[in-house]
Amino acid sequence: MAIIGMRDVCWGFDEPPLLENVTFQIDKGERVGLVGRNGVGKSSLLKLLSGTLLPDSGDVWRRQGIRVAALEQDVTRGFDGTIFDVVAEGLAHSGRSPAGPHRIGRGAVTGDGAQPTHQRDAALDTLDTGGWEQSTRIESLLSRTRLEPESRFADLSAGLKRRVLFTRALACEPDLLLLDEPTNHLDIDAIIWMEEFVRRHVKTLLFVTHDRIFLQKIADRILELDRGRLVSYDCDYAGYTNRRQAALAVEEAQNRVFDKKLSQEEAWIRKGIKARRTRNEGRVRSLQKMRAAYRARRRQIGNVRLHVQEAERTGKLVVEAQAVSFSYGRIPIICDFSTAIMRGDKVGIIGPNGAGKSTLLKILLKETEPDTGRVRHGANLQVVYFDQLRAQLDEQKTVRDNIAGGNDFIAFKGQRRHVISYLQDFLFSPERSHTPVGVLSGGEKNRLLLARLFTRPANVLVLDEPTNDLDAATLELLEELILEYSGTLLLVSHDRALLNNSVTSSIVFEGNGQLTEYAGGYDDWLRQRPQAAAERQPEKSNREKARSKSSPRPSRKLGYMQQRELQDLPQKIEALESEQKELAAILSDPSFYRNDKSEIAKVKREHDRLAHEIETAYHRWEELEAARN
Repeated sequence: MAIIGMRDVCWGFDEPPLLENVTFQIDKGERVGLVGRNGVGKSSLLKLLSGTLLPDSGDVWRRQGIRVAALEQDVTRGFDGTIFDVVAEGLAHSGRSPAGPHRIGRGAVTGDGAQPTHQRDAALDTLDTGGWEQSTRIESLLSRTRLEPESRFADLSAGLKRRVLFTRALACEPDLLLLDEPTNHLDIDAIIWMEEFVRRHVKTLLFVTHDRIFLQKIADRILELDRGRLVSYDCDYAGYTNRRQAALAVEEAQNRVFDKKLSQEEAWIRKGIKARRTRNEGRVRSLQKMRAAYRARRRQIGNVRLHVQEAERTGKLVVEAQAVSFSYGRIPIICDFSTAIMRGDKVGIIGPNGAGKSTLLKILLKETEPDTGRVRHGANLQVVYFDQLRAQLDEQKTVRDNIAGGNDFIAFKGQRRHVISYLQDFLFSPERSHTPVGVLSGGEKNRLLLARLFTRPANVLVLDEPTNDLDAATLELLEELILEYSGTLLLVSHDRALLNNSVTSSIVFEGNGQLTEYAGGYDDWLRQRPQAAAERQPEKSNREKARSKSSPRPSRKLGYMQQRELQDLPQKIEALESEQKELAAILSDPSFYRNDKSEIAKVKREHDRLAHEIETAYHRWEELEAARN
């Protein structure tokens, strides 16, 4: 049953608008991921649904009586008081906030911290049952989200503030939850916790995220916003990426046919007097329509072109740390840690917020002195450092001045290059290059910082949380750049996919200042530390526990038939994926939907069957590989 949607909604400041004749609906129980490039209007679409914005034309409709709550991308200013007070404001629509009862029960205190008994008793007598019920509900919600009611909101880290505002959105028990980049500022533990909480407790939601693993685990349907249009894919994120590639290939082929036809007609209309005398007016009108369609075509947003200027090679040894320790006061951050980072190593640094990851980077780069131990650098280090706080950007200056310092040209790979041309590689238009940095979005600031850093030759690349606010396409390009980079990489990130796909080893903060090195990325660390992985995962439900007890453990040795099955699985998966790609191309063709409904449904069922078979085959492959190793 549909609970909310849009009909022919247009919205936006430019021409063409960001949202153009958008129509869709969300059914009860759906978990929908909204994807698209930075700046296409995803956050605006969420605000239209929440009522924060009004459409220029069209309708945003809701089923009568439904409650919609939203978690916005940024931590807005103006929240004050305790965590309980902030969460309780999420019930403001009901006309009765439990913050008052909570303050009476806990907050009215004397100078020594005790609440006068006669004042508390008198106040409690004035409360009605509804207030207590709401207060109890908030207490229960705070317990489930692991928050301390009496902590001051203003004193919290950015990650904890996000968790509080997430809990605030849940307070009114919404029928639809809107989440805009919910994993921003969260460490890996908090992201995993949020994944599990959403899967267990949130039934219907629409969310935007750059975390590809979060998107894969939560979404059962994908909406893509591209060039003002909204396209629905009834599949998970992995299925969407396959179908999206097929759809783009079909679109490109159709554009080639159209452009060739237009070119032929333009050649015909430009022929001599004899041709002009004999041409028919219908063909001329058709050409005029083709010209209008060509002008109205909205080109796909280009990809960022990432190139690092690689400097001369370092020596074989890049950084060596021996028995390094560092503390903040009495709190140990790093205890007796030693490592040797060699040329070409790609090292990930993993740990919760506040563990000391950025501090470790600064110690390894000799920007901070350790309390004990020493750090030695190899020869010829040229370091480029991406700072998660973007402190290297001057927000008062324009985009181009942050790159070229008032000059028109920069030196790039030994050649002079115009700064405007260089910025276009990072999707900054000539007009946008004159914009002050302070008004840029988070994703644009991250792209600008990458553009600034890559103007300098480097053989050591240090990236401290580079993925915040970047869209999935740019993240994938960053991964490719890291893979192709022949220098040395130090990467701090909470993006599990980026760690898995980019690094060859990981330094992990295990707690109490203990750091341990592991081969591989995030998933490799979990496999090498099964006990630690079990502690990191949320507690299983009784049903999951029963299932795990009843499931037989895989045999550690493969029989003959299992070995044959393992050998045949890659070819089987390849054949299934090839068949699925063909069906995706059919489903992506708009003319296909002119067929009979039964034929359309048949093809969709077959596509879904193949997706299920592929997933089952991959799962079986993993089981057999685990049993063999």
